[in-house]
Amino acid sequence: MTKGELALVLHAHLPYVRSAEHSSLEEDWFYQALMECYLPLLEILEAAERDPKQNPKVTIGLSPTLLSLLNDKDLKRRFPKWLSIRLELLKSAPNEHKNAAEHLTKRIELQLDHWQKGQDDLIHRFANLQNLGVLDLLTCAATHGYLPLLRENPEAIRGQLNTAVREHERLIGVPPIGIWLPECAYYEGLDVLILEAGLKYAVLDAHGILHGNPRPKYGIYAPICTKNRVAFFGRDSDSTLPVWSAKDGYPGNPYYREFHRDLGWDLPIKDLEGLGLNEPRPLGLKLHRVTDPRTALQNKKPYEPELANKLVRKHAKHYLKGRKLQLESLASTTGIIPSVVAPFDAELFGHWWYEGPAFLSELFSQSEEHQVTFTRLRDLLSNTPNLQVCDPSPSSWGQGGYHDYWLNESNAWVVTEWSKAGLAMQRNIENLGHEKSKSRLFKQAARELLLAQSSDWSFILRAGTTTSLAKERIHRHLERFWRLIEIIEGHKTFSEEYLGQLEKEDNIFPMIQIKDWSPLKV
Repeated sequence: MTKGELALVLHAHLPYVRSAEHSSLEEDWFYQALMECYLPLLEILEAAERDPKQNPKVTIGLSPTLLSLLNDKDLKRRFPKWLSIRLELLKSAPNEHKNAAEHLTKRIELQLDHWQKGQDDLIHRFANLQNLGVLDLLTCAATHGYLPLLRENPEAIRGQLNTAVREHERLIGVPPIGIWLPECAYYEGLDVLILEAGLKYAVLDAHGILHGNPRPKYGIYAPICTKNRVAFFGRDSDSTLPVWSAKDGYPGNPYYREFHRDLGWDLPIKDLEGLGLNEPRPLGLKLHRVTDPRTALQNKKPYEPELANKLVRKHAKHYLKGRKLQLESLASTTGIIPSVVAPFDAELFGHWWYEGPAFLSELFSQSEEHQVTFTRLRDLLSNTPNLQVCDPSPSSWGQGGYHDYWLNESNAWVVTEWSKAGLAMQRNIENLGHEKSKSRLFKQAARELLLAQSSDWSFILRAGTTTSLAKERIHRHLERFWRLIEIIEGHKTFSEEYLGQLEKEDNIFPMIQIKDWSPLKV
């Protein structure tokens, strides 16, 4: 095999979009991710593990909010009906899309059959793959809070990290040892809080490593370690660009499935009204191919699954050949056994790039032929006994490479709100004393604070997409937080009905601990 290893790292995350409302935007958000990404990923990983000729290894970060959604009994109960509605809608597909519609129908029917036969416990399936040595499961901050912008209240960061570790252990069965930092965002000193949470390693974008002090001898091709004993891996752009870029990579090929054209835009409004929708909306039913990136959406050609499958095999071969040459070149020039770390958002595979899961399957089945070895981050760390001591640079993998995307004219106002709420939480916990009767109030206030800190809402505000949803979520959780604080401080009357309502709607993190927000000792 080639000297060196390739570590695929997937970040699996959704904000807490739990909704009891049928056909809501939040419901679609979660169920489309299940149908297009998480179920296909598990299927190809389990199939690869059963094949004695394959040795699949992947690192996957499962965010605590995603785990909470996957564990929700009501959401799981309603998923078959959601799939069944899609199957009915596909019957209305135009004749020229019959082939694509039949392909998607068979896939959804198979998912529905497996789900109803007991394969609905995705958390158990992820945990089992870790037990089998296929996966290395990382955690994330509890609600994907953008940690550099929470640093004014270190207690807020401790709450994000400790809550995440506790929730991961509760649902997976073992504590995590690695973390996917939200947006791979780092600031100086964060490693201290990471270590205190029991975590040992994380991923940064390349410049977070390359601008470190001192500059790492082997760049991003070997992990580094801070003086506080936390290891960091750097993202390699050569191994990620061909996979994530629609412009320069595989997903933009004319024969792959088009993401933006959806049957939900094309069906008559009367067909959508049966779903409770009064306007067109994406439904996760895509029947067109890319055709040409410059082609207008209304002129896209029908998707042809057989042609796309042939391309997947060709592109997997091309990718593996590229990694083999890359690793051989690195080994000869650095004098070490190099590691190439390729991180991606998990939803690239299946949601954004429909053929992505099949591409991964081909990578595992062709890896021996092309002499590329896959590894997990925890294994890389175990097999690299001597790490260079280096302090990473503040950085993120967002646009601009630092914090601009989450701190600009569209969303900077949220940061001061987080800060004020964090200080109020800290002040009241410090004055709590022995008033144990207020613990439920404090726990729910902590949940609302965590939910308000989700970086997803800041991202949406900057992107300008569903901004009304993002603003509503931020204001909802902050308003609930401040009302709970007013009750705690005695300015409002306690209402069992109100608290019970919040605990039912925002019933995340059952093991949350108030002490995580108590003032840190300097």
